[in-house]
Amino acid sequence: MQSKATTLLQYFKNSPDLKINSEAYPFENFKFSDEKITESEFVFPKNSVLGMQAEACFEAYLKQSKNYELLAANIQINGEIETLGELDYIVRNLKTEEIVHIELACKFYLYEQNADTSEEEKWIGPNRKDTLFDKLEKLKLKQFPLLYKDETIQKLQTLHIEIPTSQQLCLKTFLFLPKKMSAEKFPKAFHDCIVGYYINSSHFEKDETALYAIPNKKEWLLPIDEMNNWHTFSETKQLIETQLKIKKSPLIYKKTPHNIERFFIIWW
Repeated sequence: MQSKATTLLQYFKNSPDLKINSEAYPFENFKFSDEKITESEFVFPKNSVLGMQAEACFEAYLKQSKNYELLAANIQINGEIETLGELDYIVRNLKTEEIVHIELACKFYLYEQNADTSEEEKWIGPNRKDTLFDKLEKLKLKQFPLLYKDETIQKLQTLHIEIPTSQQLCLKTFLFLPKKMSAEKFPKAFHDCIVGYYINSSHFEKDETALYAIPNKKEWLLPIDEMNNWHTFSETKQLIETQLKIKKSPLIYKKTPHNIERFFIIWW
């Protein structure tokens, strides 16, 4: 029987990766090796923000992997006046001996189908604070080029770390569509990351057979069976209204005897 730590790491590893490789964003994508996650001393950081939780999971995976050697993580690069940025991970691929710089991100996006923008800009955060376009542009223009700055080269030499010869992206992505929209129109890379839908509060309909959980953002990366607080429809509706009033779009799990659904209820 797997330990809880092993189960959580396996769940993170198996969560969807958005494989980005286009003319505009010709990124090489990190591939999780087909290996069993072994027992580890990993403790899921429940009190950390979502991004740091993803970092902790990914670093724990790399440390127990038989295919990668983690050389460094979260290397801060400083200029003369200000911080230039940070390299997420540098690893050695033990099969190829290649030194690789990996950037990690974990994102939840909703598809705004009526937006008159590029496809990347139509994928927006649940509270409209960011987009997939924003993230990809930052990777292309700032995060990946950071490796080649003089300050970075000097830092790596000081740490006695070989200069990476390739760069890869690990983009853990959970995508949600408008409820009645078909996923079939999307390219496979996006289709594989679609995990649920979104609605506004007027379409949240009563179902006497269901129970609902409202994970806070620090619980979004946990398996649904880790949820302990399940509510009736009326209780859930009150909790939802409280969040919508402060312009927060809650993530909802709906559990019936035969099914589990995952969806956002939006305030906008």
